[in-house]
Amino acid sequence: MRILGIESSCDETAAAVVQDGHEVLSSVISSQIKLHAAYGGVIPELAAREHLKNVYPVVEAALREAGMKAEELDGLAVTSHPGLIPALLVGNAYAKGMVAATGIPYVGVNHFQGHLYAAFLEHPELLEDPANYPILGTVVSGGHTALVLVEENGAAKIVGTTLDDAAGEALDKAAKILNLGYPGGPIIDRRAKLGDPKKYDFPRGLIGSAGKPVPPEHKYDFSFSGVKTALLYKVRDRELSDAELNDIVASYQAATMGVLVAKAITAARDFGAKLVCLCGGVACNSHLRAEMQSACDRRGIQLVLTPPKYCTDNAAMIGGLGYHYLKNGWNDALDMPVSARLPQDLGIFPFARNAKLTR
Repeated sequence: MRILGIESSCDETAAAVVQDGHEVLSSVISSQIKLHAAYGGVIPELAAREHLKNVYPVVEAALREAGMKAEELDGLAVTSHPGLIPALLVGNAYAKGMVAATGIPYVGVNHFQGHLYAAFLEHPELLEDPANYPILGTVVSGGHTALVLVEENGAAKIVGTTLDDAAGEALDKAAKILNLGYPGGPIIDRRAKLGDPKKYDFPRGLIGSAGKPVPPEHKYDFSFSGVKTALLYKVRDRELSDAELNDIVASYQAATMGVLVAKAITAARDFGAKLVCLCGGVACNSHLRAEMQSACDRRGIQLVLTPPKYCTDNAAMIGGLGYHYLKNGWNDALDMPVSARLPQDLGIFPFARNAKLTR
């Protein structure tokens, strides 16, 4: 089955054609980073206007790259939640127009699930091995920071999440405090390589490092407000040399990434996870990838690192995920709504080994 994926949940307009859930025939992304940089974050209405301009040429480019026409597709998958409502509406309206014109089946998919699936796009065989379950997904992006346990039957639950900022947001806000530019994640990753990550001792939230025990109900949760505030006080009213700035950035990154690694390893141990996957936009961070790999190697845990090209928002993960719904006859009607929020009930993850989809 050849599925067209369309992604427009935030500030990337993306389209991809994916065959049988993992063979990426094309992947096209139009980014709006430069447009939103002046504001230090994504403006939803501005993002929607850019999606309106970009969605047709991006979809056409994806079809052309795959050597296909729209009517030759076997189905269509579009991000329906979570995300920015104005942005989601554009992608969904375009998808529904294509469905009305061609008669192909389509399905709305969960962007959050898409990031988890992206880790396995190039290695679907890992999902077929019963020895790899349960899987612990570590989803780290500008909008989400969560630990998700996925069972062999597709049942999934969030076992830990952030109580305030997502990790990507904490990096963006740090870059803003330091006047480094937007988006903050890639800038901090590059700058941190020039500094000493042990120079400054930034707080690490909810891991008991300050001698205060972590409440049991927050054992797997995250909090980045403390490290962000500590950074603000550290640099306020100070003129920093390049060397000092590099050390501060490196130490801040080490603190935030260290919490992500510590929580993931703890959850993997406690829930008996056989495999950990790291996904989402922040999974591009070189320090996080190296530290997570080292921690998993020390404990004999298999780690799947999402390829950088599939870490940030893309449509290959949407088309690949949509295949698993559509092959089981899970179709949506043209009145399918969009939603800004991640639902409390994650439902069944259709790509799990023995997933049983029921309406």
